[in-house]
Amino acid sequence: MMLNKSIMDGDNPDLTEERMKGTFDTDKMAALIYGSEKFARRRREISDCVSRIPQLADIKPYPFLTRDEKLMEGTRKISVLNHYLPAIIDKDNAAESLHLHQEVIGFEGHPLALHDSLFIPPLLTQGTDEQHEKWLGRAKRREIIGCYAQTEMGHGSNLRALETTATYDISTQEFILHTPTITALKWWPGNLGKSSNWAVVVADLVIKDTHYGAHMFMVQIRDEKTHEPLTGITVGDIGPKMAFNAADNGFLGFDHYRIPRDHLLMKYSRVEPDGTYIKPMHAKINYHGMVRVRSNMTTEQGLFLAHALTIAVRYSAVRRQGYLDDKSHEVKVLDYQTQQHRLFPSIARAYAFQFAGAETWKLYEQVLNGMKSGNVELMADLHALTSGLKSVVTHQTGEGIEQARMACGGHGYSMASYIFEIFGLAIGGCTYEGENMVMLLQLARYLVKSVELVQSGKSVGPMVAYLAEPDTKVDLTTGPEAYVKVFQHAARRQAWKATDKFHELMKSGQSRDIAWNNCAVELIRASRLHTRLYIMETFIRRVSSISDISIKKVLIDLVNVHVNYEVLDIGTYALEHVSSTQLDSIRSQLYSSLDTLRPNAVSLIDSFQISDMQLRSVLGRRDGHVYPNLFEWAKASPLNQTHVLPSVNQYLKPMMDKAKL
Repeated sequence: MMLNKSIMDGDNPDLTEERMKGTFDTDKMAALIYGSEKFARRRREISDCVSRIPQLADIKPYPFLTRDEKLMEGTRKISVLNHYLPAIIDKDNAAESLHLHQEVIGFEGHPLALHDSLFIPPLLTQGTDEQHEKWLGRAKRREIIGCYAQTEMGHGSNLRALETTATYDISTQEFILHTPTITALKWWPGNLGKSSNWAVVVADLVIKDTHYGAHMFMVQIRDEKTHEPLTGITVGDIGPKMAFNAADNGFLGFDHYRIPRDHLLMKYSRVEPDGTYIKPMHAKINYHGMVRVRSNMTTEQGLFLAHALTIAVRYSAVRRQGYLDDKSHEVKVLDYQTQQHRLFPSIARAYAFQFAGAETWKLYEQVLNGMKSGNVELMADLHALTSGLKSVVTHQTGEGIEQARMACGGHGYSMASYIFEIFGLAIGGCTYEGENMVMLLQLARYLVKSVELVQSGKSVGPMVAYLAEPDTKVDLTTGPEAYVKVFQHAARRQAWKATDKFHELMKSGQSRDIAWNNCAVELIRASRLHTRLYIMETFIRRVSSISDISIKKVLIDLVNVHVNYEVLDIGTYALEHVSSTQLDSIRSQLYSSLDTLRPNAVSLIDSFQISDMQLRSVLGRRDGHVYPNLFEWAKASPLNQTHVLPSVNQYLKPMMDKAKL
């Protein structure tokens, strides 16, 4: 029985050779990656079903489409999908829906890209039963198309500084939405520009001149019959972006626009007809939406990284260049240690992000269940954790994707690789849902508070319990847990160091805000170390729980690459706890781990089971037949539809003719 399920007759023999080296069942690994054998199987079934519907195929390679054509193509496919949805997926299963849309449309975006992920969830979690009855069914049936409008031009996701106001008029029992300045325009919400006719709008609630902060409102922005903007609404597209250009990210402004009182989402906070405000049980309850998105981002970013690595590793297995021992045959570039060092730690991170994301999502579900019974104790912990993960994972994913592109040499620079689109979408995660430095500083507040509790002799939660532990000698030969101790030491020392500096600056007379700013770099270093420690711990914890011997063995190899690489990457901090000689030993172990992992490299990325349709990469094709298809791709360029371009006749030929005189 073939262990690697990607092997087929007629494939590039170099790629088949790599797959034959695999020591584990890729279907079983896929079940681990995606959380269950059932969902991993459903992904394959959905991909197979899509491949048999001709109307869902791309009309031409996406890089050759204009933005208008991309918008039209995405909309066309959504209309086709809407017809086939009941036959392909369980429409109430968000994971199946996400995979289907990524399979059919990929990373370019479409008119419903944010409808399911950012419009329906706040309506579901923040709306009352009556509001569900009024809107939820319509949204799920796609009678209306919605978006989530929080970010503003001048304030990003800084909820405390949002300028859009929703002022309650007691006489009419209406909220008056208003955009007082240009910087208050909602800016960036996906699918707002041209597609949505409803929006969940986040605005500052004002009652009798008292500001109650950010709240969510259901707002109709376009006529449901004509799709024209309603009176008092200014709305449009913000223009082309680095990527995701089949999605119409938009702007939105209000000119004293009135909505009924019951359009405030009132599950946790309410406004009575007489203007009485009923506050939520917890001040940060309205942060639930952002925490939900950030909880999911670790897994999502890990998949972005896996897409790029699938392309780079497969291509590295079929690209031959240079010689080692045998001078009669050029070697696969995957055999070079430099290529392995460039790609294998990122493979480890892609897996680590999947496991960390799954554990974080379980914590989110615990918070969600707690909120239903009035328990919000874990909200602050989860908010801090997801802030750090959001920042560290998006940054490392961007680095990994760019390394994957460069690992493909010159062809990686071609849009035929499609890595540019993956990078453009993934790197946006560094700024949407909170700018990365701001996120790290939010986590830093949690760490400083935790250190202060330890200093005062009080207990802290399990996520930061290591801050109270004493330093101990580490024997790196005992396994990955020893590397965790090194990371704990580094994270603990940095958190204490940053906290002490913060306190010293305040004692010297600086205000709290000035002191915070003057030690911000040290604070974000503590946040990064804390977050990377969490990722390492969850990776080791998940692998240690696996019972399948062949799966566990290769993942232990991957863990060894991860822990060695990560400790070397924080070498400056690690030197406070280990000697330079020990670091040299860690470096040698890393090189040995790369060599051990080499036979399973292709099978590890094949296990993500990303179809050619979803990958849209000539270099990363499953069959490995890169070069003939690269030539066919180039011939499809619009520039090659004629031998002589108008620019040649109009400018180049006259210039050359004139030079001959």
